[in-house]
Amino acid sequence: MANKKTTNIILFSGDYDKAMAAYIIANGAAAYDHEVTIFHTFWGLNALRKDEQINVKKGFMEKMFAKMMPRGADKMGLSKMNFAGFGPKMIKDIMKKHNAMTLPQLIDMALEQEINLVACTMTMDLLGLKEEELLENVEYAGVAAYLADAEDGNVNLFI
Repeated sequence: MANKKTTNIILFSGDYDKAMAAYIIANGAAAYDHEVTIFHTFWGLNALRKDEQINVKKGFMEKMFAKMMPRGADKMGLSKMNFAGFGPKMIKDIMKKHNAMTLPQLIDMALEQEINLVACTMTMDLLGLKEEELLENVEYAGVAAYLADAEDGNVNLFI
């Protein structure tokens, strides 16, 4: 559709609250009939990681990155008041009391709304992440693909 509005989001942050903001905006834009793409790069790729450990061949540095990064959206820390992991537990309890959707639920909703979830292949190479370690229905592309989308975008955000 030539007149369809587009929203492009770069999710660079690996913080739970910032990723939530990206997914809330993305789902809202999709509800307003925008074509939406979330380009996950660097620490934002953690939102796409599967919760379970996937056995893939990795070098020493790749194994170190894999151990240091959170495995899955629900294990990401907060940008402020993380309190050695206690902060996310507190915010999740508050969210539950207010019937707010969790980050994994927002990601599921994004997939249901056919939001394009894109993993940056260059960053995957740098951090040693393999396709098998990421969620199903994720697309893989480099920065040129993002720029092509963003060039004609109505809304472009960096989170």
